[in-house]
Amino acid sequence: MIPALHASSLTVPGRLEAVSLELGPGELVAMVGPNGAGKSTLIQALAGLLPAGGTIQWNGQPLSRILMMERGRRLAWVSQETQFEFAFPVREVVAQGRYAWGEDQAGVAEAMAELDLAQLADRPVTRLSGGERHRVGLARALATGAPLQLWDEPVAQLDVRHALEVMRLARRLTDAGGTVVVSLHDLRAAYRFDRVLVLDRGRLVGNGRPHEVLTAALIREVFRVEATFVESLVPELPAD
Repeated sequence: MIPALHASSLTVPGRLEAVSLELGPGELVAMVGPNGAGKSTLIQALAGLLPAGGTIQWNGQPLSRILMMERGRRLAWVSQETQFEFAFPVREVVAQGRYAWGEDQAGVAEAMAELDLAQLADRPVTRLSGGERHRVGLARALATGAPLQLWDEPVAQLDVRHALEVMRLARRLTDAGGTVVVSLHDLRAAYRFDRVLVLDRGRLVGNGRPHEVLTAALIREVFRVEATFVESLVPELPAD
């Protein structure tokens, strides 16, 4: 099986050092690391938004050979900072996710419903709260229908209910065969993912199943804190 994304020796001077990884279809991947570890840089480099050394392939095709419109159909990126300069209605901003498909508006209403934005459809995005703006950015990415989704700290500004809904949405996308990468700071949440990538000072220092990678020794080395592992008494979240 060809991986959805393959990166080899990916390097951004001063920010990322020779990172190699593969992301396969149906994987929900957490990306963790301390502030300044290179998480946002790696996500932007994988999305083709930063010049980087090394090679990147999407489904076996070099990124450099994929036209921009085709990239918009294959991959969606959500920044950790969602700012809007113009007072477009929420519906129009979400519809921007369909730009690569021409006039096709399929999935726009569904994306807004998924992110609990239907009641805000006609409100200017400049009049939304930070958490609401972030949900608009996520809905725009979802509306692309892209099988590869790269989300940079998608729940950092969200309340508990919407954060849980976003994580459930990510799982539904991967259950349908997509690939979703989520950068986050909550190591406890990372244990619910299929795989975790650990970054430290621009280097990939951990890559594998959460319980195998997030050991006390690694947490001590990367995050400079002591970790004690106990069996959780909190039940699993119910399915939708």
